[in-house]
Amino acid sequence: MHDEDISRIIELIAEALKSEKLPIVSELAEQKRNPFQILISTILSLRTKDEVTEVASRKLFARASTPHEMLKLTEDQIINAIYPVGFYRNKTKTILHVSKELIEKHNSRVPDTMEELLSLKGVGRKTANLVITLGYQGRGICVDTHVHRISNRLGYVETKTPEETEFALRDKLPQNYWIQYNTLLVAFGRTVCKPVSPLCSKCPVISNCNRVGVTKSR
Repeated sequence: MHDEDISRIIELIAEALKSEKLPIVSELAEQKRNPFQILISTILSLRTKDEVTEVASRKLFARASTPHEMLKLTEDQIINAIYPVGFYRNKTKTILHVSKELIEKHNSRVPDTMEELLSLKGVGRKTANLVITLGYQGRGICVDTHVHRISNRLGYVETKTPEETEFALRDKLPQNYWIQYNTLLVAFGRTVCKPVSPLCSKCPVISNCNRVGVTKSR
């Protein structure tokens, strides 16, 4: 692909995904949920399928949607709400720890800066960027495995890790696409541009894709 094609590629992907369900964290943002819910839902989503994350998030937020409410729950109550998300016991401890930190160090408010977010237990760059972009409509680019894989497969970047991809995208992706880029590519990666044997025959941007690393497709 040519770098100048990225705007058209994003438009085509967005058009193709109009009828697809949004990832749960993006859906929470569209529903104007607070940054705390976006933060917790993102923590739950790590190494967990989105449909499992969605059920767990809704069950948990029905019981607690603020740091103070969360600390009123026992570990067993949180586990019962979020099971079977991946590493549910560790995530339960992280949720309680983060809630306590927010109350004691941030006046119960989720920070809106990368530095402060990364200081919270269990929060990496992916989670921090999602909170900044979806929770506060700030500047950031969230890069997960889908964004990393598809950006490289297209030939838009040439990187080895998601963190390298984030900084490469910060250098070249037009800022007006920063917030929606993750939402689109996550949905696109789940439905069309799959990790193994992508559905190239149904891809709306096949003519612009370099298909880097693709050895088998459908």
